[in-house]
Amino acid sequence: MSDTAGAKLLTSKDNPRFKELRQLADSAQARRRAGLALLDGVHLAQAWLQHRGAAQLCVVDQAAETHPEVAPILARCEALRTPCLVLASSLYRALSQVENGVGVLLVVPTPVLSAPAVLEASAVLLDGVQDPGNFGSVLRSAAAAGITQVFCAAGTTAAWSPKVLRAGMGAHFVLDIHENADLAALCASSRVPVLATSSHAAQTIYQCDLSQPVAWLFGHEGQGVSPALMELATQEVVIPHLGEIESLNVAAAAAVCFFEQVRQRSGEH
Repeated sequence: MSDTAGAKLLTSKDNPRFKELRQLADSAQARRRAGLALLDGVHLAQAWLQHRGAAQLCVVDQAAETHPEVAPILARCEALRTPCLVLASSLYRALSQVENGVGVLLVVPTPVLSAPAVLEASAVLLDGVQDPGNFGSVLRSAAAAGITQVFCAAGTTAAWSPKVLRAGMGAHFVLDIHENADLAALCASSRVPVLATSSHAAQTIYQCDLSQPVAWLFGHEGQGVSPALMELATQEVVIPHLGEIESLNVAAAAAVCFFEQVRQRSGEH
């Protein structure tokens, strides 16, 4: 039996609770329908508990119960009265997408937010970003730069998918992420400048006044920002670069933009 206080040990793949977890792990549609996300691994579990509090469920690999990084997570979940399940290792491996990780995951509710009527603070607008790694990296850079509002148009990859969560490294939990946002309406009513990156722009980000709040608009990895949204941007800007490369990866471009804004707002030269 499990040594974890109050936790139930599951050893059968036919257990109804395990079948529910397996469906959540395997199906984005099932996660959307249930309004749940899976946070796989120690770092994401720690970050959620630190920034958001209680989870709906804590799931632990039986082989990791006594691991020194898992014990504090279990103790915190117990303090928050979060139910815990211990799975036989063969069952846990069927849920986890993390190779060589420590076996713990949290099932958490996917936040549902009401979008503001207008943009009044620095924000990130994502128009069709498809790669989960890029998306997660943009979120991580935004969080590090002190930007808290992220708006994703329909067609952008799912913000709370396992791959985006892993790439974000906990950034999700300090951001307000709005999915299926009407970027055209937000751009049209924005009270802060909307800056769209374009390799054809004349003005560089270093020539822009970024000491004020701005909304950064980034587009699909191949097609860029849609023409309709580009028309609504306050200004197009370019990141100057040397070498025979047409443009930067969207995650790299976002990081450069965000931290030029940080530099200007901190008054450094």
